[in-house]
Amino acid sequence: MEEQKRRVEMAEDSGAEGPLHQELISTVNADMPAEEMLYDLAELFRIFADSTRIKILYVLFEAEMCVGDIAELLKTSPSAVSHQLRVLKQSKLVKFRREGKTIFYSLADDHVRTIIGMGMEHLCE
Repeated sequence: MEEQKRRVEMAEDSGAEGPLHQELISTVNADMPAEEMLYDLAELFRIFADSTRIKILYVLFEAEMCVGDIAELLKTSPSAVSHQLRVLKQSKLVKFRREGKTIFYSLADDHVRTIIGMGMEHLCE
């Protein structure tokens, strides 16, 4: 009885009209990912929240490149690019391949390409 009274008060406090929709709440709650998975998702989006990393990802969206070329294109230092590429590699957003002494970077997979593409599409709507 006390629990139901608390729910009604919560509904009134939130501006909701009528009783809570328990069945809907239960259905959504059953489909919610584990807390750890949601934390990891938030961390992934945190990586995208840095404008330098987004610029690097967009460059790699267009073409595979080495650190020096990325630095020249973005008008920043190779060490700054290397630092951000390390973060992107640790997050499995970029991959690399070695050709002689040069290391070329590219997007890790089509998921990263899709995220960037959809973000740009959303902004252009």
